[in-house]
Amino acid sequence: MKVAVTGKGGVGKTVIAGTLAYLLRGKGFKVLAVDADPNTNLAYTLGLTSEQAEKIVPISENSELIERKTGAKPGSLGTIFRLNFTVDDIVEKYAVETPCGVSLLVMGVVRKAAAGCMCPANHLLRMLLRHLLVRREEAVVADMEAGTEHLGRGTAKFVDAMLVVAEPSAIALETAQRIRNLAVQMGVKRTMLVGNKILGERDNSAIQTFAERSGIPILGLIHYDSTVREADLSGSFSPVRFPSSPAMREIGAICDRLTEMSI
Repeated sequence: MKVAVTGKGGVGKTVIAGTLAYLLRGKGFKVLAVDADPNTNLAYTLGLTSEQAEKIVPISENSELIERKTGAKPGSLGTIFRLNFTVDDIVEKYAVETPCGVSLLVMGVVRKAAAGCMCPANHLLRMLLRHLLVRREEAVVADMEAGTEHLGRGTAKFVDAMLVVAEPSAIALETAQRIRNLAVQMGVKRTMLVGNKILGERDNSAIQTFAERSGIPILGLIHYDSTVREADLSGSFSPVRFPSSPAMREIGAICDRLTEMSI
């Protein structure tokens, strides 16, 4: 099972991605969580402390690894780099075990302010993510970059299901529509909507109306949960700490539906 969790920034996709990974592990899957968002916060949802998370070196910042795999130094100009190389060892060596029982791989981001050509790092990230989504014999849950840019790069093309997380706001729903359109163009097998932070019937109606208009099926709705809000204010929400919260139960129902689809 390979699932990408997408959506506008701030809609709660990281909490949903981390919780899905945790719940899949509880169902007996071997699970790899991939933090492909530049705002690398998935580690906190999976139960790592800030001190532990800060020690993780993202793949994009591992200069020695990038040069060894691509044959080019990060930031080098006019360098020809290898197009084919193995990536299995990257997962085995750099994935971090978390308190959730889920392995975590932090991809990182190529910083635009960096000098020189960043093609080697970008290429390594694309090759690695494609490998994870095509060849790994395990459940992979990827917390994708917010917005639509990653779809333009085609990094989520090979997922079994793309979950588009949206809260009931005009901007979030507009972003969800763009993601859905690009996913269809890219040939993603299943694109499904997850409504988050639902406060009442008006919010529920907004999500339902959008789903009908856009032609994207609703996988599930998650109502506003003060537990998540309070946990965010204190540092992080982890399903290990809040196993019986309302949000956990509703994400659990979403996880059940995913596994029932036999994707």
